[in-house]
Amino acid sequence: MKIPAGLAASLLALSIALSTALSAPLPTALSTLSSRPVPEKSGPAAFVAGAAVPAGPEAAASGVRGSPLAGPVPAPDWSWPLSPRPAVLRAFDPPARPWLSGHRGVDVEAAYDGAPLVSPAAGTVSFVGVVVDRPVITIDHGNGLRSSFEPVASALTAGSAVAEGDVLGHVLTGHCGPAPPCLHWGVRRGDDYVNPLAFVTDLRPSVLLPPLETGPG
Repeated sequence: MKIPAGLAASLLALSIALSTALSAPLPTALSTLSSRPVPEKSGPAAFVAGAAVPAGPEAAASGVRGSPLAGPVPAPDWSWPLSPRPAVLRAFDPPARPWLSGHRGVDVEAAYDGAPLVSPAAGTVSFVGVVVDRPVITIDHGNGLRSSFEPVASALTAGSAVAEGDVLGHVLTGHCGPAPPCLHWGVRRGDDYVNPLAFVTDLRPSVLLPPLETGPG
């Protein structure tokens, strides 16, 4: 099998680094490895800290805008924006590419028309206005995270500080039809759409542990 030139160069650089490190005393070996520059991404894989990192479609899938795999799945530490806990009417289903159709957030059912919307986490109002034909409010939570809600009537203005649980406005009908009233909630981390439910529900994969071995009773 013919090895791509870029991959061969990366393997050779890694081999030289390991060979130099193994032939030197431990302090020198550690210094040698830590001072080696990381090779540029080349070929089907790039080597970072001695591990192969995909540089093809697999990498694109994890970093593409709108990808549900964009960034690590957070531990849930926000509050639900509606009370009581709303039913999810339409799930997060982002497109594989930014220009394709999809659902870049979740639709959650409001208890009634005009139900209060509360901030799921502390932040600053970054936008209040009409986008296309729907009133939208956006909260900047810091660390690159922003929540957007529509359709919402709000008296707040950009720059207003809000605490978790503060009322942002009131849900209007129109997004899911005349009934039931619902709220579209989207969350971005930088330019990537992420699943809003990950911040209020534990979506992290479960880890199955082997059964404990018990001795003779």
